[in-house]
Amino acid sequence: MKESVIYQDIVQKEALKIICRQLKKRFGDIYDSLMTKVRNLSAGDLEDLGEALFDFSDVADLVTWLNQKVSN
Repeated sequence: MKESVIYQDIVQKEALKIICRQLKKRFGDIYDSLMTKVRNLSAGDLEDLGEALFDFSDVADLVTWLNQKVSN
């Protein structure tokens, strides 16, 4: 079941919902271009971002992290 596309879609959507709430609480409103990059992350990358958020000081850290993920 965990391999099914539907299951993975649900996991990704729930992870995205949590990450969006965390980002808003931490940094307030974020540029649409950054949120688009976040929305395009896989469930695994969203989990990684959830952990990385603890180390971010400001939005610039998010930008750097996203640019590293996109370039990989």
